[in-house]
Formats: sequence, C-alpha cells, structure tokens
Amino acid sequence: MKGTVTRLYTPDNPALLPAICGPQHRNLMKLEMALIDGKLKADSQGGSIRLTGTQAAVADAEAALAAFERMLKSDPAAGEDAFEGAIDQARAPAESYGSLTGLRVPVMPQTRTQAQYIDYLTREGRDLVFGVGPAGTGKTYLAVAAGAAELRKKTKERLIITRPAVEAGENLGFLPGDLEEKVEPYLRPIWDALNEVLGADHVERMREKKIIEVAPLAFMRGRTLKNAFVIMDEAQNATIGQTKMVLTRLGRDSRMVVTGDPGQVDLPPKTPSGLAHALRILEGVEGTGIVHFTASDVRRHALVSRIIRAYDRDAGTGDDKTPGAGS
Repeated sequence: MKGTVTRLYTPDNPALLPAICGPQHRNLMKLEMALIDGKLKADSQGGSIRLTGTQAAVADAEAALAAFERMLKSDPAAGEDAFEGAIDQARAPAESYGSLTGLRVPVMPQTRTQAQYIDYLTREGRDLVFGVGPAGTGKTYLAVAAGAAELRKKTKERLIITRPAVEAGENLGFLPGDLEEKVEPYLRPIWDALNEVLGADHVERMREKKIIEVAPLAFMRGRTLKNAFVIMDEAQNATIGQTKMVLTRLGRDSRMVVTGDPGQVDLPPKTPSGLAHALRILEGVEGTGIVHFTASDVRRHALVSRIIRAYDRDAGTGDDKTPGAGS
C-alpha cells in the first residue's frame, strides 16, 4: 500500500513476547484500534512483531511496545490496562513520564493525567495537591507510593494517611475495640497499597515506630504535622469543617495530598462536601495543584470505564437524583 512502511519490533528479552502480545494477541488488537487512523497492522511473527502502517503509526506502535516492555521488566504482572497506558505514553512523546523510585518496584504512570499527578506530587512548591476523579484511576495508590518514596529517600520523616469513616455511620459505636480498631476495616485499602509498594514486613516495622500512621479524621484535630507527607483520602466524605481542620494541620516542610471522588458522596443529605468546597475556593491559590481524573484514566477492568461513563450520562439527564449518583 502506498505511503506505508513495515518494520519488525523485536523485544530485548524474547521471553517477554507472549506477555507483550497479550492473551489471544489482545494487546496487538488494542494497538491496531488505537492507531486505526494510521492503518496499523500488528502481527506476531517468530520472535518479533511485524508492524505495517503509516510512518507515524508504526513509530507510535514501536514506542508503545517499548514502553510496555519496560513496564513488564519492573512488573511482570502488568496487564492490558498497563498496555493501554503504554499507548498513551507513546502518543504523547513530549510529555515527561517520570516514575516513583526507591520502592519494591518503580511505579510508572500509565496515562497523561497520572504523569501530571506524579509531577505535582514530586515537584517543589506544590505543598497541597488535589487528585480528584472516579475510582480506579490510581489517585490514592499513586499518592501512597509518592509518600512511601519520600520515606525511603528520607526527605520526609513520617507518612500520615487519614480518611473519614462515614460508611460506618452510627454502627461504629457497636464495633468492638477502641476507635483505631473500629475504623481499621475502612483503612484496609491504604495498608494494602503500602504493603504492595514497600513490603508487608517493612510497613509493619514503620507502623510500630509511628513512621507510618493511618488514622481516622478524629485523630488529626489539634495536631501540627511537621516534616510529613500527609494524605487525606476519600475527602468527598468529609464536611467543610473537617476538611478545613485537616488542611490547616499542615506544618513546616510537609506536603499534603487530598484525594476523592466528588461523584460518590456518602454524607447525609443537605450536608455539603468539604472536597467540593475546597476545590472551589482554593483554585489558583499559590502552592496548590489540582489534577482531575476521568473515566479514560481508569486502570481496572475495561468495563469499569464504560460503567462510569454510563452513570455520568445518566446523571446528566437528571433522571436519578439519589445521593452519590454523580451529583
């Protein structure tokens, strides 16, 4: 075909070829669909991948395959969602895709928005960062990984993560144990993320020494958090007063990250979300940064993105007025 080129992509490690192609060559099909305007065709032949299409499409395909191969070297379990991120990287060559290092494996962004988020999380002068958007976009995981990386580099003395336990409601008082034990189930996702990036044994030692603290919002009142990396998670379920209380805990040499999904508020009816309020009044304030994730940044099952978009469309029609339905 006139105007097309053909090149072979050969992995540095031939053993990675099946993982690069994906089950039933689904990654190659994703690559063809993403670069359909460049008439890309991708076929596995022997120990290589044969790429045919326009010059630009083949170049983007080579970049995507190379990016995914790098991901596989650091994380052999990287799957189709990571491959989609590699395609995003390839199509934005001017972007700086930095990674979080010093962890069990380097944590790399998989979308442009994640890359911007990591940039904000690691840049000097951004001491208050908001990461907002739907579940599955990596906003909490990347914040936890950035905080863990700061501990490993010894640029921060403590990692403090707090979140409201709104889901527990009045049932919290009927659970056994003290307040910390009662809210432990609601903090479990945070511990899981920490165990993944640092290792369970290392996390347990840091927890015993109070280097890492995961606590409900009630534990934040009256404190000044110095030389710490602070994460306020699920912030959409904090009231305006609670949000102000946490934000004003920020002490010298500290950085705070606020994450949440404004479309999933579990507060009582007519109780304004502190996250929405903070986003409105702090927009453009020096030292802050706001990153908005969308359904296209979701890196769970591909169906999750379609589910989120369906709910967003439904919320736009005004047919569903129930709390948390994208309102």
